Amino acid sequence: MVSRDALKSKRSPAEGEFLFEIDERPTEECLTAFGGVPLFVRTARSLDVPGSVKRNLALKQRDRGFDEATYIESFLVLNAAGGDCLEDFDCLREDRGLAAILGHDVPSPEAARKFLYQFHDPEKIEQAQRELPMGEVSYVPEESTPLRGLAQVNQDIVRELARRCAGERIATIDMDATVIESWKREAKATYEGGSGYQPMVALWAEMNVVVAEEFPRRERAGSEGSVAGGAARVRSATRNDPRAVLSRGLGL
Repeated sequence: MVSRDALKSKRSPAEGEFLFEIDERPTEECLTAFGGVPLFVRTARSLDVPGSVKRNLALKQRDRGFDEATYIESFLVLNAAGGDCLEDFDCLREDRGLAAILGHDVPSPEAARKFLYQFHDPEKIEQAQRELPMGEVSYVPEESTPLRGLAQVNQDIVRELARRCAGERIATIDMDATVIESWKREAKATYEGGSGYQPMVALWAEMNVVVAEEFPRRERAGSEGSVAGGAARVRSATRNDPRAVLSRGLGL
């Protein structure tokens, strides 16, 4: 048995000399703190996400500024990097190495907000409210043209994944609502006790891929809503696919 004095006299690894030196001089190289982003972006581009966006989404009215594909890729990068609000674009904009990797800058928070506003159509919401049957609290507004285009982009990605993974013969579609916490004034109370939104998501279980989504609006998030629209979206996304499609969840 080693004595206590011997253990005390033994030098701890934590007492050793630091294994590298800090050079306070500014580096001349272009560095990034988001080293994992290139693999993600390469995957998205290999699935022709930019091409699908160009084919299905037409919002840009002037030559200056970012095109639709650059905006969509920037939002994908923001999500992959852990961003949860538009202001997090500022953090990405400060990383010059990231811009060098992407081949483009990312938008400012204000520019990104204006881009998102173009998907909103208040007339569709008002129409759905007027057509809401007596006693119902949930309604699904008709999608705006830009939202339909974005949905087609998602379907293009799902079909390309299905083509590449032809060996996956089963497509089990899990459909369920997902609570997204939010503190916005428009957010409703959820069954979990907080506030937020509850979009309905259809997931291809074997591939862990979102096939479709539906965003019902309701007086209280978590109350019963229509699943007919979501079911139609699932069937549309899997149409002409030779796989055996199994649906489960929320009455599908």
